[in-house]
Amino acid sequence: MLQIDRRILTHFDFVIPILIFPIILISFYLINEANQTLAYKQIVYFGVGVIAFSTAFIIPIRKLDWIIPFLYWISIILLISVDFFGISKLGAKRWLDIPFINFTIQPSELFKPAFLLMLAYLVKNNPPPMNGYGWKNFLKFSFYIILPFVLILKEPDLGTALILLLIGYATLFVIGVNKKIWIILCIAIITTMPLLYNNLHDYQKKRITDFLGDKKSYHVRQSIIAIGSGGLKGKTKEEATQTHLKFLPVSTSDFIFAYYVERFGFLGAFGLIFLYALLIIHLITLNFKFKKDYFLKSMISSVSFMIFIYMSINIAMTIGLAPVVGVPLPFFSYGGSSFITFMVIFGILENLFSFQYDTMYEKIKYKQ
Repeated sequence: MLQIDRRILTHFDFVIPILIFPIILISFYLINEANQTLAYKQIVYFGVGVIAFSTAFIIPIRKLDWIIPFLYWISIILLISVDFFGISKLGAKRWLDIPFINFTIQPSELFKPAFLLMLAYLVKNNPPPMNGYGWKNFLKFSFYIILPFVLILKEPDLGTALILLLIGYATLFVIGVNKKIWIILCIAIITTMPLLYNNLHDYQKKRITDFLGDKKSYHVRQSIIAIGSGGLKGKTKEEATQTHLKFLPVSTSDFIFAYYVERFGFLGAFGLIFLYALLIIHLITLNFKFKKDYFLKSMISSVSFMIFIYMSINIAMTIGLAPVVGVPLPFFSYGGSSFITFMVIFGILENLFSFQYDTMYEKIKYKQ
């Protein structure tokens, strides 16, 4: 009989699933209402996500942390291979085809857990001094952040590339970098913005000009109409014409927030954002509890920034306050890759909470 040390459950953070489960439940309700075929597929993704979470949870990450650099570089190799062997969809080459099983993978999604673990691994092996990291360490960290940014940007996938870049440097900001470096970095970014803009793809430039201009794109206009028509309390399914008459594009994925507000109104939107805010605040407060554990502190910071950035960009995009990019709403947008990736990341996080001491791994054993 498998006997597990009770301390694992003692350190397991039950607040996280309590906050995430309602988000998943509401998402499934909306997807099922809009398209039952997609809902059946989402059930499969839920099952795979639970398996992925469980697998990430039971792996002794702290004992096997020496594997983390290998995972990072294998993920980098997969990103590089996209340029040579990737398949294109909708003008972007982001997927690899797995032979004989008619299945594709998106290396940029697989890379996210490896990226967060690599940052935590580097911080753990080189904790910041009292005045924060200097130029030598900052440039070392920057190499591991900028390399995937360039590879993913080349696919092109500007949204994912920028999110990883922001997560990487935001995590370093929390861990500690000398403030003079941040000042110089901000000046460098401002002065090179015209050059960065000129190197974007045409469709990326169009999204930015549409965002800055008075005339919004068709997607954003329909999204704003759906959100505005929801009013205070929302509409019934029969009255949600923006979604069910197909005016609102991709209503179950990128623009699911607009669909949600059309159905549940301002009060529903406030409730959903409040759940995300509670999750982010809860994670941030844990930083103070584990301030001496740099590996865990780095992971907590990365995950909290990831949830905040994904949520903020997706919602801002639907109301015309950000350019349209393919950024899903965590645990809410339809799709397998994003959902499974987030489940893996939170499985890793719960693992680090539950197995805070290496000796605890030895407590899982079989007894007759």
